[in-house]
Amino acid sequence: MRVVILDNYEEVSRWAALHIAKRIRESGPQAAKPFVLGLPTGSTPLGTYRELIRLCGEKKVSFKNVVTFNMDEYLGLGEDQPESYRRFMMDNFFNHVDMDKKNIHTLNGLAPDSGAECLAYEEAIRASGGIELFLGGMGSDGHLAFNEPGSSLSSRTRVKTLAGETRIANARFFGGDPRRVPATALTVGVGTVMDAREVLILVSGYQKARALRAVVEEGINHMWTLSCLQMHQCAIIVCDREATDELKVRTVRYFMDIEKRP
Repeated sequence: MRVVILDNYEEVSRWAALHIAKRIRESGPQAAKPFVLGLPTGSTPLGTYRELIRLCGEKKVSFKNVVTFNMDEYLGLGEDQPESYRRFMMDNFFNHVDMDKKNIHTLNGLAPDSGAECLAYEEAIRASGGIELFLGGMGSDGHLAFNEPGSSLSSRTRVKTLAGETRIANARFFGGDPRRVPATALTVGVGTVMDAREVLILVSGYQKARALRAVVEEGINHMWTLSCLQMHQCAIIVCDREATDELKVRTVRYFMDIEKRP
């Protein structure tokens, strides 16, 4: 696991966007062989999306031959509803870059058969050649996508009941009322993310410090689902100083020293 420690959220967002843009350019994507990118929603990736939009506008990266798969969607919300994750992605990213809309994949919260929808999503990922890079965030309890504490580390895309803490955290998107947040969602599994050839996780703020300590310094544990990254061959956590507040001083020094070396 690689841990990149930067001063603040803005630097985290910029680093992540430049890394993604570089990976896309280096792959030389074509229509017949696109770059497959996994994407999250939430507040944390917004800065990265803004930076990617800027880079696209400056012709430093193109998304014409990029295929995307989003992590999750609320069960019962249609794609045009303001709180849906499909709408979030359109408003905050897809509508502002040169994406071919047919290359956008999101889970359908109104699918008549949610189980079949999840199976079809896994098959679509396989058919695309697999995800090259999966961008993600981390919940304050160490969860990845909607794989909350206790989720199987080999889980696949499925319907997931959301914990009260998650609904409270996401209430800001629902007028501040946790009761308006859907109680269930469709989410990619931990195993789905781990299948990606590279995983890039963004972590920012003091509220994530306890979880980051568990993920980086403690063992693999399904109560901290992001700890699965310890088993990934190409995993990067990009975090700000505030998020490292509970890491050992020696841990911080080690990872900062590694990044300084040529």
